[in-house]
Amino acid sequence: MRFLPVNRQALLVELADLDETLALLGSLQREPIAGVQELVPAARTVLVQFTPAQVGVAELVNRIAARDLSQRAERSDVLVEIPVHYDGEDLADVAQLLGITPEEVVRRHTGSEYAVAFTGFAPGFAYLSGGDPIFNVPRRTTPRTRVPAGSVALGGTFSAVYPQASPGGWQLIGRTSARMWDLARELPALLQPGYRVRFVDAAGMEQADAEPAPAVVQAELPEGNALRVKATGLMTLFQDRGRLGQAGQGVSASGAMDQAAFKAANRLVGNASDLAVLETVGGGLSLQSQGETVVAITGADAPLTVTTGSGQRWSVPRYQAVALADGDLLTIAQPVAGARCYVAVRGGFAVTPVLGSACTDTLANVGPAALAVGQILPVRAGRGAGRGTGPAHRLVHARCRGPAGRAALAGHAAIEPRGPARGGRAAPGARRGRRAAQRRHAAGRHPGAPQRPARAVPGRPSADGRLSRHRLRGAAPPRSGRPNSRGRLDPLQPHSRLRGIFPRRARRPAPAEQLKVLR
Repeated sequence: MRFLPVNRQALLVELADLDETLALLGSLQREPIAGVQELVPAARTVLVQFTPAQVGVAELVNRIAARDLSQRAERSDVLVEIPVHYDGEDLADVAQLLGITPEEVVRRHTGSEYAVAFTGFAPGFAYLSGGDPIFNVPRRTTPRTRVPAGSVALGGTFSAVYPQASPGGWQLIGRTSARMWDLARELPALLQPGYRVRFVDAAGMEQADAEPAPAVVQAELPEGNALRVKATGLMTLFQDRGRLGQAGQGVSASGAMDQAAFKAANRLVGNASDLAVLETVGGGLSLQSQGETVVAITGADAPLTVTTGSGQRWSVPRYQAVALADGDLLTIAQPVAGARCYVAVRGGFAVTPVLGSACTDTLANVGPAALAVGQILPVRAGRGAGRGTGPAHRLVHARCRGPAGRAALAGHAAIEPRGPARGGRAAPGARRGRRAAQRRHAAGRHPGAPQRPARAVPGRPSADGRLSRHRLRGAAPPRSGRPNSRGRLDPLQPHSRLRGIFPRRARRPAPAEQLKVLR
């Protein structure tokens, strides 16, 4: 058992194999440690997120190290049968890799029972262990940018079913109509950790009617003030502090990328700091007030203007409550520094939470949809006013204390505006570090952790702490710059260049290394 620091609120526990991982996970779930907020298991690691005010790092390490790992995880009595049409694109390739026929692949895949080891990557995506020992299949050299929902796949020694369309690099051997993730169910994920799973060949079976998609229940719109969306900009989403405690179903915390700016916006208008706000990227958002409202904008350094119904126009400051009369139009222009702006309204937005949170997870498709032109955003009645001072800073530094012990960015890298993974991705041709990347097993990832894929260049930090095969190199602190700064700007925009700063005379990386953004 090895303990690796991620940041001040998380540490990664490395174990010998999957059995030890599940044994430790079961022990921590049966006898939880006060102060531990979330446990994210993977093939050989458990990411432990905790509250330092309740439990210190040394105490936490000692209590985890004392756990008995001899007791193996017990399987559930629940058996889930999944009908599969074995016509996957990679079925013939898998048969060739294993030296057997495609028919033998199907016979072996349906002839064994699996168990849900852990969940991750996406809501409802379960890593299934067990099965025939012959199945140890390498992932594809080039991942697909889109894998259809319901695809049955093999990756390493695991089997899985993709719950929704997403990027993926596993070998596809079939497809199923079973709904792996359904918010209409009491437990949205069909497969829970510990469940037993058996695949059934659907060839020759009567075609069952597909399950109807769950009806979307629209929340009743309260009467009163509202904001009408006149323009959405690049993308505008509802975000809050995050969807915590759902790792067992493969749902990451998500939430606002800049938690400090999100909380500041709420406080400026007199709201509780955890109410949902709008997170808009790149500017371009326009909101028209219906009735009298009070808003505040924080985050990136973007010009703000208010235009009245009679055509009068003036600039308004960030980090200050702004009163809008009926018909006033608030516009957020393109930021001159940073990327994300946050809009809070007094009383809060009347948005229905999903799994305990109103935040939008675009990769998992959980939470309210992205804003659309013409949409009406009802506002709850509120009272009180807030007050704020100070502009957001422009410089961002990151401490790299990741489990691998080196910063993720050992050379220059240019950020691409798109890629198969979530967020930005470093462009091909960017310089890599001094050491060749090594293959790593899936591991928990903490928000703000720079990554380097095994055969690519560093990727952009994400707000979603998902399982990833990218090696965890370091973690950025939640805030940076001056201690009294009111909002952290996100400097990683398309075509930005990144450079890792290392001490020249040190024999090993210093405990704190900086990530510098070059414009």
